[in-house]
Amino acid sequence: MIIQWFPGHMTKAIRMMEDNLRLVDALIYVIDARAVSSCINPLFSRLINGKKVLYVFNKCDLVDSRLLRQWEIAFEKQGKDYVKAIGTSGDCSQIVSGLKKVMSDKLEKYAKKGANINVRAMVVGVPNSGKSTIINSMIKKAKAVTGDRPGVTRGKQWLSVDGVDFLDTPGTLWGKFEDQNAAHHLAYIGSVKEDVLDVVELSCDFIGELKEISPQGLCDRYGIGDLDKSDYDLLEEIAARRGFKMRADVLDTQRAAKTLIDDFRKGRLGKIMLELPL
Repeated sequence: MIIQWFPGHMTKAIRMMEDNLRLVDALIYVIDARAVSSCINPLFSRLINGKKVLYVFNKCDLVDSRLLRQWEIAFEKQGKDYVKAIGTSGDCSQIVSGLKKVMSDKLEKYAKKGANINVRAMVVGVPNSGKSTIINSMIKKAKAVTGDRPGVTRGKQWLSVDGVDFLDTPGTLWGKFEDQNAAHHLAYIGSVKEDVLDVVELSCDFIGELKEISPQGLCDRYGIGDLDKSDYDLLEEIAARRGFKMRADVLDTQRAAKTLIDDFRKGRLGKIMLELPL
C-alpha cells in the first residue's frame, strides 16, 4: 500500500513554526520511541538550524529498554541531547531539567549579570507523538489540547513551568513520503489519519513485519500457533479467534484489522520497536 497524506493545516503549521523561530531559544523534539527514525521529520531540519535541540524519546514504556539503548548510543555519537519520557506518567520534569542543561551557557551568562530569564522552547514532532500529553504532564494541568488521533493541536499555545516557556505546535508530517517503510511505521503509531488508509491492507503489512520482529507477541495475544500462513490468512484467524463476524458468518477482517493496530498502539502486543539505528 502506498501512503501519502499532507492536509492543508500542516502547511500552515510549518509556516507558523518558521514565523515563531525568532521567539524561541531551543526546540523540544518529541519522538515516539517505537519508530525513532520515522519520526525525524525532514521539514524540521531548517527549524533546527542554529537552534539548540533536546530530543525526547517518548512512550518509552512501550519498547524494550535494551533496544532503546541502541538509539541512545546513536544519538550520543551524533552529539544529540536527549531525555527519555513516558508522557502519560504524569511526571516529565526531566524534560525541563534537560532543556535547562542544553541552555546552560545562556542561563549562566545571564545569571552572572544578576538576571534570571526563562528559556523559551518550541515543541515539535509528528502527529500523535505525544507532544501535548508531555506538556500537560510537565505543567500538571490539562491546558494543552490532547487526543488519540493525529491533528488535534491546530493553533499556537504558550505554556509556562519552572522557568521554561513552551510553545506547543501542531504535529506535522512532510509532503511526500520517499520512504514507504517510514510511512507505514508512522501509520502504525497513529501519525496518519485512518480515513486515508486501507486498514485491512495496512494491518496485513503490519502482520508481515510482526512475523519478523515480534512473532511471539502476535502468537501470545491472539492464540495463534502457526505463523506459516499468508498475512491475510492470519488476519482472518485473528477475526475468527475474536469472534468478529458479519452476516452469514463472514469474518469481519475490518474489525480485526482495527483491533490489531489498536492493540499495538496500546502496548498489548508487548514491547515492540519497529526500527533500529543503522
